Amino acid sequence: MNYSPLTDPESIPKVFTQAWNQCDAQTLASLFDEDAEFINVTGLWWHSRASIERAHAYGFSTIFTHSTLTLLKTKVRYLSPAIAVVHARVKLTGQSPIEDILQPGERRTLFTFVVHKLGEHWSCVSAHNTDISYRETHVRDEKGQLQAVDYNRPPAEPEQQAPSPNRKPLRKPL
Repeated sequence: MNYSPLTDPESIPKVFTQAWNQCDAQTLASLFDEDAEFINVTGLWWHSRASIERAHAYGFSTIFTHSTLTLLKTKVRYLSPAIAVVHARVKLTGQSPIEDILQPGERRTLFTFVVHKLGEHWSCVSAHNTDISYRETHVRDEKGQLQAVDYNRPPAEPEQQAPSPNRKPLRKPL
């Protein structure tokens, strides 16, 4: 496949998506500096281009074999003419079934890429991917599982919860 040239910061998530959709871990990893950092959606942290390539090659051979990554929105903030932060919202579909999840659903994630210009091309020094849950935070339940929750909700009725004299609202309702 002919990939887009890396002539601007926006090309990093564009080529990342193209490489993902080809299950091309080598091209995907080539977007990163040798000593780049990558944090995935669960907090796994890889510290080199080689480890980024190995992790994605493994994912492409197991759970992401038939997946499709779609670039939905990209926003760039230049910190200097040769350094930028790129945010990219993506949609992931087609994950392989795993454990008792027979038909994995669509996921939306948000990438943050820290990129810099090397000569005429751009390269990524750090990336972080975050699942979008459309909730405000996570709490760990009694079974040890993370649950996405909102903390900006109306207070419980008085008969359901006794008010605490020291409790102040976290923030005003929107």
